[in-house]
Amino acid sequence: MSRPIHQTISKIRRDYNSWVADETMEDYALRFAPRSFRKWSEFQVANTAFGSTSFLVLEAIGGFLSINYGFTNAFWAILVVGLVIFITSFPISYYAARYNIDIDLLTRSAGFGYIGSTITSLIYASFTFTLFALEASIMSLALELYFHMPLALAHVVSAVLVIPLVTFGVTTISKLQLWTQPVWLIMLIAPYVAVFVHEPEAQLTLSTYFWIAGSGKGFDALLFGSAATVAFSMMAQIGEQVDFLRFMPEKKHENRFRWWAGVFAAGPGWILFGMLRQLGGALLAHLAIRNGISPEHAHEPTQMYQIAYGTLFSNPEWVAACTLVFVIISQLKINVTNAYAGSLAWSNFFSRLTHTHPGRVIWLFFNVAIALLLMEFGVFGALEKVLGLFSHMSIAWISAVAAEFLINKPLKLSPPIVEFKRAYLPDLNPVGIIATLVASVISILSYIGLFGVYPQAFSAFIALGLAFLLSPLMAWRFGNRHYLARDRHENNSAAHQKCSICENQFEQEDLAYCPAYSGSICSLCCTLDARCLDACKPGFRLDDYLEVFANR
Repeated sequence: MSRPIHQTISKIRRDYNSWVADETMEDYALRFAPRSFRKWSEFQVANTAFGSTSFLVLEAIGGFLSINYGFTNAFWAILVVGLVIFITSFPISYYAARYNIDIDLLTRSAGFGYIGSTITSLIYASFTFTLFALEASIMSLALELYFHMPLALAHVVSAVLVIPLVTFGVTTISKLQLWTQPVWLIMLIAPYVAVFVHEPEAQLTLSTYFWIAGSGKGFDALLFGSAATVAFSMMAQIGEQVDFLRFMPEKKHENRFRWWAGVFAAGPGWILFGMLRQLGGALLAHLAIRNGISPEHAHEPTQMYQIAYGTLFSNPEWVAACTLVFVIISQLKINVTNAYAGSLAWSNFFSRLTHTHPGRVIWLFFNVAIALLLMEFGVFGALEKVLGLFSHMSIAWISAVAAEFLINKPLKLSPPIVEFKRAYLPDLNPVGIIATLVASVISILSYIGLFGVYPQAFSAFIALGLAFLLSPLMAWRFGNRHYLARDRHENNSAAHQKCSICENQFEQEDLAYCPAYSGSICSLCCTLDARCLDACKPGFRLDDYLEVFANR
């Protein structure tokens, strides 16, 4: 067993650069979101989070699944996957809004440990720049179509345009979502109304499709499983919803109905709206094919909505202009969220590895640069393979976190508290790590066909089932000892307290007692400190785990 480290460390006041010090830009990237910063109403927070569901990849997925796997299989895949995402998203949304921490900090406390959640930060960051690349590619296709711009240049415009909108974080993003929401909703609904009014076969086609799906005609288990794997790629979207839900105001008796409504609408509720849009994309794709668009391009949202707007306006210039405006608004609304969430994820990832934090804005540029490279390599053309492979890791991660809140805590297999600070967390927690790792590896091996055609088709469900099975099993096997490294010492006599390192005032939730410095330390100073050697938690450091492993 490792012994405590006794050392004397001279205090050096830490000064952060102007970007990190300005919380309007930093948005508490590595911290608890304090009450003093959470000034938005429940509606504003929910509206900002809901605005991030504007992504047209939903329609692209719906169209792609319907064309390649048949409408019946696509319909049931969208329905079943939507139900699963709703169930897993609900507890994650509640705990994030209740404890005011983002998905990375929430994962730390949900059975992964301080260093153990590093890999999930990388998975999440990968989700944000992959989705950014897919969404910006849709916008680039619209710019190419309308302005006859070279696609490579259109990619640059689509990516760079987002950066100034995300620099000042949730403050600017909230205003953008508020102003664009009414226009976007009208432009989303109008073409569907026009199709049903002006297309003589639209209602008949719709009723026929749903009758076929309801009767099970054309249902194939293998095609259903393969379609579900692609649809499951949206499971990690709850992380982006949570990055805004953490700014929810305090839940009190007088606002409990508004609070719950906001959490529901912006958290698990997003997928209900998303399911409708995926089904709408399936129908628009078939409409595009009937109007002469090739099946290879019919799932592209630009093509879908150009055909749909063609039923609303007879003037081709109006059709092209409306399609362009709608695509640009949609993609800006989602990509400000992708870029913002990515900057948070990279901040968490590199702060733990390097003990440095140059600022969230630096990682914003980094995230957009990676996305731009993917766009130039033609990521949209490999939609199925990119989303299919990525979905297994995100399913395993999100399912392990959801299992912690849905199963482990209610059954008292884990402590009831939610702790995210380095000072109190073990570096590794086998509960979430083993569940995610095993579920990811086995499901990916299934996906590449190692175990046969049925496990290949249902690989996403294998990831889901294994994570939900292994998380409580590991929690039962290892008990509570890997959730907290030591007892928490909190001084609740004061709402605010000074950090002994940076000498700034912080709320109690963001502070820990540091034995190395013999005083309070804020969560960011604690994260960035490399001199203390985790003296506060002997036996729970990464080196201690490696020593035990080597001895065994």
